[in-house]
Amino acid sequence: MAIEVSRDGAITTITINRPERRNSLDMPHFGDLARAWIDFRDDPDSRVAIITGVDDVFCVGADLKSFVPAVTDDVEALAAGTSDMPADAALIAVLREFDLYKPVIAAINGICVAGGVEMLMGTDIRIASTDATFGIFEPKRGLFPGGGTTVRLPRQLPFPCAMEILLCCDALDADTAFRMGLVNKVVPPGELLEEAHRYAERILKNAPLAIEAVKKSVLRGLGMPLEDAFAQELSLAAEIFGTEDAVEGPRAFAEKRPAVWSGR
Repeated sequence: MAIEVSRDGAITTITINRPERRNSLDMPHFGDLARAWIDFRDDPDSRVAIITGVDDVFCVGADLKSFVPAVTDDVEALAAGTSDMPADAALIAVLREFDLYKPVIAAINGICVAGGVEMLMGTDIRIASTDATFGIFEPKRGLFPGGGTTVRLPRQLPFPCAMEILLCCDALDADTAFRMGLVNKVVPPGELLEEAHRYAERILKNAPLAIEAVKKSVLRGLGMPLEDAFAQELSLAAEIFGTEDAVEGPRAFAEKRPAVWSGR
């Protein structure tokens, strides 16, 4: 199976395993990846996800031999919203317009371009191997990066860095991606998944409802006027302060012991 899902305790690992096509995705595999994200979101026992690829490729986005012809053959219907193509699957697969408030960590093990970068924009923490490379290449081929990159990249990176990536369409090495703020950390390839798990374990020490509320506040707040975002933050804070975990956290601190979270 090209999209592999495994779970270790509360950590779900999703691996794109299609090396014969450079970990590109056609519509069936976009659908498989979308289902993996939905299953992770809906699983109460899964709290953090790690997304990675096999061999020396994270993801190169859509399979140009099948996905792009399907889109261009149906472009008028797609624009009108009357296409039979399961476009929602492709959007969910790259974490666009998909309500997922559990943390997602990307372990970028090699080439991450086009739709791979678009999916990266939907992750929260990004660890790259030293041999990882990044790029938005669609305009080089007369195409448009329509998976959310032109919207999310300028919101996540300094504007000049985002525009350099989007307009020059050059390949970036891992150190450049780190300098621009595209990734959190660069590690040797053999340490990549171990480092991603360390980040996941750090997240798991925190109260699950509080973590999800923080991510919800951030993602929803980005699309709101400042006054509305502040109001939303107070509303979410009130919800969290009313949970059992909000009682357990201060009690555990006072008793000098690790907190035992109930998720209630």
